[in-house]
Amino acid sequence: ASLHTMPAGESYLVVGGCGFLGRHIVEQLLARGETEVAVFDIVQRHFDNNVTFYIGDISKPEDVRNALEKSRATAVIHTASPAHNLGPEIYQIVNVKGTRNIIDECLALSVKKLVYTSSGGVVYNGESDIVTADERLPYPAKALDAYNETKVAAEKMVLEANGQNGLLTCAIRPAGIFGPGDRQMINGFYGVVKNNQTKFQIGDNSNLADFTYVGNVAHAHLLAANADEDTDGEEGGYPIAGQAFFITNGEPVYFWDFARTVWRQLGHVPPYIIAMPAGVGLILATLAEIFSKLFGKEAGFTRFRVSQAVQNRYYDIEKARRLLGYEPIVSLDEGMRRWTSTRRRQNKLRRRRG
Repeated sequence: ASLHTMPAGESYLVVGGCGFLGRHIVEQLLARGETEVAVFDIVQRHFDNNVTFYIGDISKPEDVRNALEKSRATAVIHTASPAHNLGPEIYQIVNVKGTRNIIDECLALSVKKLVYTSSGGVVYNGESDIVTADERLPYPAKALDAYNETKVAAEKMVLEANGQNGLLTCAIRPAGIFGPGDRQMINGFYGVVKNNQTKFQIGDNSNLADFTYVGNVAHAHLLAANADEDTDGEEGGYPIAGQAFFITNGEPVYFWDFARTVWRQLGHVPPYIIAMPAGVGLILATLAEIFSKLFGKEAGFTRFRVSQAVQNRYYDIEKARRLLGYEPIVSLDEGMRRWTSTRRRQNKLRRRRG
C-alpha cells in the first residue's frame, strides 16, 4: 500500500486536531512534509510552529466558518467527538449539530473533501455479535446507546452530502482505537489494576474483538483524504466518495487475552482467574446502572462494558484494502508496546512529582 510519503498539496483543516486521533493525523501530515495544516479545536493542547490553530466551538457555525475561511481548507478531516459516558445532550450538540455545521460551511465555501471519523459501533445494537461484518451490514433498528445513535445520524448526514456543490465525502469507521495519547481505554484497563479486579473475568473468553492502533486509523484518514477524485476499484468498483469504511488492525483477538497482555505490560499479572457467566455480569451491571442513577453518579460498571467483554465484535476490512489501499502499518503487538510504555513513563513521572 502506498504510504503517501509525499505532500499531496491540499490545505488541511483537522477538526478536533488536539484530540487523541486528531493529534496523530496532524503528526502524520507534518511528517510527510505538508505545509498547509490547520487545527480547529475548543482548547489548544499542542503548539507546533508550522500548524495554524483556530480556537472555536463546533456547535457555532460562525466559529466553523472562520476556521474554514482563514485556513482556505480544501480537505477537512472531522475527528471531533466527545468521550463516552458524557450524556445525550453533549453528543447531540457535538456529533449531530456540530457535524451539520461542518457540512453546511464546507458546502457554502466549496470545500473539496470531507473525511468524517465515524465508529465501528454504528452497526452494533449491543445484542447481536458482530462477526467479520462488512459495510453491507445495515444500521440497527435501535442503536446501542445515545453516543452511537448520534454517530449514526452524523455519518448519514456526511454520506448524504456527497456530491453536493462538488463536495466529496467519506466516513472512516474505526473499532477499538488505542495508542499513545488515549485517555479513555488505558484508564479503564489501569483502573481495573488499581482496584485489584484483574482476577475477575466475565464470560468464557471465547469472543474475538478488534482493537486498532491509532496510527493505523490516522493513516486510513489520510488515504481517504488523498484518494483521487475519480478513484475506482481495480475491478471497476465504486469510487470511495459517499462510502463508509471499517478500519481495524485486521488481527481480532480474544478480549481477555488483550486485557491481560495490557495488564502484564503495565507490570501486573492476575494471581488467579474467577470467571463469571455473562448473564450474571449483565444483571450486576443493570443493578450498578440503577444505583448510580439513584445517587446521580456515573456508573463504572455498565451493560455496554459487559457486552464489550463477552460478545464477538470484529470486522472485515477488505473494502478499505481494495478501495483505499489501506494496510495496517503498525501491528497489534507493536502498537500495544508503544501504548503501554507511554503509560508506564507517565506513571513514573507522576510518582516522582507526587
